[in-house]
Amino acid sequence: MSTGPQLVPPVEPRERNWMPLAIAAAAVLIVAAIVIFTMERGKGAATVTPISAAPDPYAASLPITNVVMSESSNLAGGKVTYIDGRITNTGNKTVPGVWAQVLFRNAANEVAQNETQALKWIRTRDPYVDLEPASAAPMKPGDSRDFRMIFDTVTPDWNGAYPEIRIVRIDAK
Repeated sequence: MSTGPQLVPPVEPRERNWMPLAIAAAAVLIVAAIVIFTMERGKGAATVTPISAAPDPYAASLPITNVVMSESSNLAGGKVTYIDGRITNTGNKTVPGVWAQVLFRNAANEVAQNETQALKWIRTRDPYVDLEPASAAPMKPGDSRDFRMIFDTVTPDWNGAYPEIRIVRIDAK
């Protein structure tokens, strides 16, 4: 019995080339690792210092003045809270880093939120506020700097009064 002429030649099974898929998977893993590393590194910027922690001994040489607070909406529909102020180095050391503890209190005057952040200097205000780390422009004796602290969230229990700001750590030379 004859099957007749075949119109389509039989297809021979081909071996799949896995190399492009392996390269793409490796690239995705590398990008994901970089993103996770960057996000985790940024989390170290804000920490919690015990309320009973003593202020840095050099803090008396760094008075903070002209403190103002503001809020803005972010693209996700949340609020961002800013604390701006001015700090002056009245001591005799150069200061390349300042960490301040911020205590937001509730209606009973209890600490509702405790956060410690490194102060960032305001480099420019126009056309937008541009910040730089204090290490980029260390504060010499007699210098003053405008600073900003940014809070992505503030507890809903906050009483709305200005928070207490304490300098708890200083890098000084």
